[in-house]
Amino acid sequence: MLLSGIFPPITTPYYPDGSVYFKKLEHNVERYSKTPVAGLVVLGSTGEAIMLSDQERRDVLKTARHSASPSKVLIAGTGSESSIETLRLTEYAAELGYDVALVRTPHYYKRQMQPANMLAFYRTVADRSPLPIMLYSVPSLTGYDLPAEVVIELANHPNIIGIKESGGDIEKIRDMVNRTRQVKHSATVTMTFDALTPRMMKPAEEEEAANNKSGNGGRELVSISAPGGSTSAAAVVEGIKTRQKEVGFQVLAGAANKLHASLNAGAIGAVVAFAVAAPTACYEVYAAWKDGDGELAALKQERIAKAGERLVSQMGIPALKYAMDLNGYFGGPSRLPLLSLTAGEKLDVEQLMADIRN
Repeated sequence: MLLSGIFPPITTPYYPDGSVYFKKLEHNVERYSKTPVAGLVVLGSTGEAIMLSDQERRDVLKTARHSASPSKVLIAGTGSESSIETLRLTEYAAELGYDVALVRTPHYYKRQMQPANMLAFYRTVADRSPLPIMLYSVPSLTGYDLPAEVVIELANHPNIIGIKESGGDIEKIRDMVNRTRQVKHSATVTMTFDALTPRMMKPAEEEEAANNKSGNGGRELVSISAPGGSTSAAAVVEGIKTRQKEVGFQVLAGAANKLHASLNAGAIGAVVAFAVAAPTACYEVYAAWKDGDGELAALKQERIAKAGERLVSQMGIPALKYAMDLNGYFGGPSRLPLLSLTAGEKLDVEQLMADIRN
């Protein structure tokens, strides 16, 4: 599965009394679906997943799934402290139709989180998961940095397709990319190399089955021109031409203030918290880089660097939610022990976001 592009790790909206505000969740997901982001991450760290009950996590996954555009890749944060709880939520996400499971590192028993523990945990989850697995290392929150050597070993598992690396270490990203080049997967994509997932193809396949039953086959192979003048076979499903793209172990950056540097180091995209408030501004960095315009990418990076660093790394989720309010999304309050911003902090956010409206 192809994971290139920008993925906002969406927040969980609350009423003032702390209960989940599902209508506002629908509103936010629908708005993100109209932006150029590649997909959405639901129940990531920015989603305050650790603050939710098991039933609330399931309800948030369900609401977001049914509000999202069919064209967006959907990633479910399903990581827990045990493999069995991780698998239970992963299986539920698969039933809903999510495309990928993002599994953070267990961290509570830090002294026991040795390489052997992590290898056993992730292999057990990947062996049994109905969804492809993305590793998730976020040392600023867990206090545990998944070692590159462990990531490189896990990259050889056929059901582990990538990592969200939120440590901000550019050399670690470069090292993981270089040392996993032997890993090769085949991903179904559109003719313009956009991601296609089994969920996205399902309606077309159901229609195809109906056509086949009536004697009108919906799938055919056609000859297409590939770059360089060569041809290859492409499947056509209800008018959607598809092809196979070879992808490696996919590294996604997790720090907006280092997005451009991470892409230059070999990351193919990013799951960045700042994108919940400014998805288009983050996408513009990626788009300029993808087009080979390093100068423009650097300018776009400079535009978001200070706000991305201050809001995410220093002020946290309440500040991100207030920045969302400024840009037409619903941010609202967070759950205790996270506190609302002071008047001075709100002014700081307003000044940081003054030139980042989208």
